[in-house]
Amino acid sequence: MQTVGSFAWKWFFAASGGIHQAEIMGIFDFLFPQKATESSDEMKFLITGLGNPGSEYRSTRHNIGFMVLDRLAEKHGLSFAPDRLGDTCTLRYKGKQLTLLKPSTYMNLSGKAVRYHLQKHNIEQSALLVITDDLALPFGKIRIRAKGSGGGHNGLGNIQEVLGNENYARMRFGVGSEFSKGAQVDYVLSDFQPEEKSALPALMDKMGEAVIGFATIGLERAMNIYNG
Repeated sequence: MQTVGSFAWKWFFAASGGIHQAEIMGIFDFLFPQKATESSDEMKFLITGLGNPGSEYRSTRHNIGFMVLDRLAEKHGLSFAPDRLGDTCTLRYKGKQLTLLKPSTYMNLSGKAVRYHLQKHNIEQSALLVITDDLALPFGKIRIRAKGSGGGHNGLGNIQEVLGNENYARMRFGVGSEFSKGAQVDYVLSDFQPEEKSALPALMDKMGEAVIGFATIGLERAMNIYNG
């Protein structure tokens, strides 16, 4: 951390014109480095909510991943900001650093954003959790798994393709399958029913708790507690 004295000396030498100001600043930045804003001791996690960008998709079944992260961020007083290949914010909790990611690549290319932010933040794949919708589960059912196939989900399938394996945790939220033959796309890109919307806040809060649990108590215990 820089002292008041170091700032005074920096100003004095820079103002003297004896050598270039940039050189003075470089010398003092080396001698009196500022404290890092990010602790190297923090365990890092990437929490990716799947969805499609754009207001027309905001409240659709396919965007439950975005919705869960939006609610989690709001509860912790955070706001998302544009980043490369998505919107992000950082949640810090009990020595854990959770990067919340909403890819801007559209669902079918989610893997590109996931890989980029894993590399950018130097996060191990074992610390990745992906949140997504699932047609095979009844509405409101939460299922956390350590790994597995994409199950026909284009977002999960692309992540698996880009990462080269299926060894990453995912949390699926059941949206049901109340659609006629051939209407699957319209169904997932439609809003929840009114009675489902009234139940969503509590369900999303439970998923937010599961996200925190994934980072704090570990995947296995989170599965035991939150799988319904």
